[in-house]
Amino acid sequence: MQKQDYWPHAPIHKIGERGIYMITAGTLYKKHFLNTRKRLDYFQNLLFKFAEEYNCRLTAWSILSNHYHFIVETPENTNNLKLLIANLHQKSASYFNKKDNTINRKVWYQFWDKHLTYNKSYLARLNYINKNAVHHGVIDDAESYKWCSAAWFTKTAKNSLKNTVNSFKIDQLKVFDDF
Repeated sequence: MQKQDYWPHAPIHKIGERGIYMITAGTLYKKHFLNTRKRLDYFQNLLFKFAEEYNCRLTAWSILSNHYHFIVETPENTNNLKLLIANLHQKSASYFNKKDNTINRKVWYQFWDKHLTYNKSYLARLNYINKNAVHHGVIDDAESYKWCSAAWFTKTAKNSLKNTVNSFKIDQLKVFDDF
């Protein structure tokens, strides 16, 4: 990558090959745009819709009032993940701006991506995302939080996988989550 190919104050996006990625995005100035049940529902449904539309398989997600995380497996065409994120941000920003009677306000600040190439890295981040609402003090029981994958994971994963994922400590992970 040439020095002039990227803006030095934004994260470099490395989505380039088929695989599993962790995506994190935050709102501009950490504002709480997803501050109602209706907005959280809208955003989660939009995430599911675009994941299906772009043939990206979600394996974990957590949506809070000013940021989100998800883990996704990309198809052969990794451009689909870029389109998923771009459309998710554009469509949700338009929705929030319409609801707030605001025109062309920037909602999403930027996003970070991490290509997960090691199984332990994937499993640890899966646990992190499932427990993200607890990590941020939003709720005491992750499975009670409607806008994350914890309850779905508990219901659908085999016991051996659940035990393995839950054995990973999340406090030692290096995840951008300054929200």
